Amino acid sequence: MRGKRAKKRAIVKDKKYNDEVIGRLINKVMLDGKKSLAQELVYTAIESGAQKVNTPVIEFVHTAVDNVRPALEVKSRRVGGANYQVPVPVTPRRQETLAVRWLVDVSRSKSGKSFDKLLEEEMVSAFKGEGDAVKKKNDVERMAEANKAFAHFRW
Repeated sequence: MRGKRAKKRAIVKDKKYNDEVIGRLINKVMLDGKKSLAQELVYTAIESGAQKVNTPVIEFVHTAVDNVRPALEVKSRRVGGANYQVPVPVTPRRQETLAVRWLVDVSRSKSGKSFDKLLEEEMVSAFKGEGDAVKKKNDVERMAEANKAFAHFRW
């Protein structure tokens, strides 16, 4: 490892709900530094999504993100000229990062509706434990499970 490891920055909470996860979601949605637009999109998506499932907004967001958090992932490890996919546990911070990234990426990849509607649909389906982001989580965990034989290469 070269140089120093980067310091973990404090997660900026969002203005309206004072919540770190929503703050991360807004930052992930933001493009070209247009934070006010990202806030508007995220707030409309999470508020209408929470209304659909009749739960408080913060609880809705946390449940949706928790249902997408992966417990295991695979990392490539080169041993003796061969690359192995080694399953490793995911730290809580990375779990949250991956969950938010997958929710936003899946919403961005779809088209036909406005982004806030697509994000809302994806978060509602994640809240229910279905949808493409949850499928992505299951694929990652299944891959880690399939490569359990290489767990002894963990570093």
